[in-house]
Amino acid sequence: MRAVQVTRLDGPEAIEIVDVAEPVAAPHEVLIDVHRVGISFPDLLLSRGQYQLKPELPFTLGVDVAGTVVEDGNGFTAGQRVCAVVPYGGGAERIAVNVDFVFPLPDEMSLDEGAALPMNYLTAHFALVVRGQAQPGESILIHGAAGGVGTATIQTAKALGLTAIAVVSTPEKGEVAKAAGADHVVLIDGFKDEVKAITEGRGVDLVLDVVGGDVFTDSLRSLAPLGRLLVVGFAAGQGIPEVKVNRLLLNNIDVRGVGWGDYAMRRAGYLKQQWNEIVPLIETGSIKPPIGAVYPVEEFGQALLDLDARKAVGKLVVAIR
Repeated sequence: MRAVQVTRLDGPEAIEIVDVAEPVAAPHEVLIDVHRVGISFPDLLLSRGQYQLKPELPFTLGVDVAGTVVEDGNGFTAGQRVCAVVPYGGGAERIAVNVDFVFPLPDEMSLDEGAALPMNYLTAHFALVVRGQAQPGESILIHGAAGGVGTATIQTAKALGLTAIAVVSTPEKGEVAKAAGADHVVLIDGFKDEVKAITEGRGVDLVLDVVGGDVFTDSLRSLAPLGRLLVVGFAAGQGIPEVKVNRLLLNNIDVRGVGWGDYAMRRAGYLKQQWNEIVPLIETGSIKPPIGAVYPVEEFGQALLDLDARKAVGKLVVAIR
């Protein structure tokens, strides 16, 4: 079978489509025929050896997948549509996945949308509910709001009763954020002043930051008293920001890390619990992943390059079959 592999750590340009042996499911695993893979930032970092997880070469990329179950077992039936999340290894025609990481795909979702669900929406849920302790009526500023995590956070925040302010780099991306449900959209240049105007000088209760870099300090300045800045990633590629802790003290604000993957995958049953909490939001239409583009499997590397160039809106998806 075909698999999308990293054979040397030279980035997306060096990704290869190779033939590998088909997997055999262990008793606690579900065998899945993969139809779609969702492109994610960890894939990009893994291809360059820059991720905290460092698999032995060669290895298969792919974190989010959607497809059909191959055979009955572990509560699933042959032919059932599912989505799943794995640390890596999803970008193959068939995979074996720990049953705890596999979820029945609701009828409301297509396979393309299924490949956009697990990592982004469970990350957003973890960020808002667990790390951010978000409450109905609060406000949140969302960086990278037109991307996969950004649109997932907008939709999840709205479903939880928050006011969502989206920060984007272009008016075109602003339209994507609006379509995802943002209450307000501001351009990244001068966003701090815009946020102060929208909130009548108070600031926001939460900031979700997938960008880092130069926006970090102004994000802190955009927080209301008792505000929380949620650090999800550093897509800007400008290094890891530093915090002057006197700012936290003077304004009674927090900076909180959001490391969903390691936390969730080490706790038996946690992912299933999260999934059960977002399924009602899917069924009511509150969650509907926007798909930016679907690439053939041969263009997996190009999809990562487009993600790296910040051309992506919504979730990028690769068709495996």
